[in-house]
Amino acid sequence: MLSVGLTGGIGAGKSEVSKLLVDCGAVLVDADRIAREVVAPGTPGLAEVAAAFGPEVLAPDGSLDRPALGAVVFADPEKLAALNAIVHPLVAARSRALEEAADPDAVVVHDVPLLTENGLAPRYDLVIVVDADPATQLDRLVRLRGMTPGDARARMAAQATREQRRAVADIVIDNDVPLEDLRRRVREVWAELVRRARAADPAPDRDWPPGPGDG
Repeated sequence: MLSVGLTGGIGAGKSEVSKLLVDCGAVLVDADRIAREVVAPGTPGLAEVAAAFGPEVLAPDGSLDRPALGAVVFADPEKLAALNAIVHPLVAARSRALEEAADPDAVVVHDVPLLTENGLAPRYDLVIVVDADPATQLDRLVRLRGMTPGDARARMAAQATREQRRAVADIVIDNDVPLEDLRRRVREVWAELVRRARAADPAPDRDWPPGPGDG
């Protein structure tokens, strides 16, 4: 089995890359989806979030009001850290369980938005970073997700910098390219992931495959 951490800044196109890897045959462990599950109505996670941030982060039906919570935490690093301290251990436990249930020769891709911010790179055999220019991220968030430029910049500022993400990358996938070029790059990366999954030693060679500008 090969355990892969997949990350990228908001608006970089990480979700598209994860879909393409699943199409190739990867087993996907989606941290965002799991993060929603662990704070679903009736869970201990939701009770802890409500206790930490107050009833105003709950919708009338008792579910988590995500926009209300986001407005609280994304403007305050301390509150964001408090939320992460609640949710991340729950997500990590569920992610481990899903990985342990995969086939022995599987390529398990952990889609983890805050991998860099939380120092999680050492948990994986290798890390893939989906990279895009900040201007591209901003455009996608405003044009495709309907955010205001101010909200988009605040979300981007709450994450690691582009340089910090690239520093933990074993593989960089450039997503400032047409979709067909992205598909080609993902297929190339997938072939290497399969090779590593089948090898006796899956330890990453940081020189492969070359990232943009590496030759």
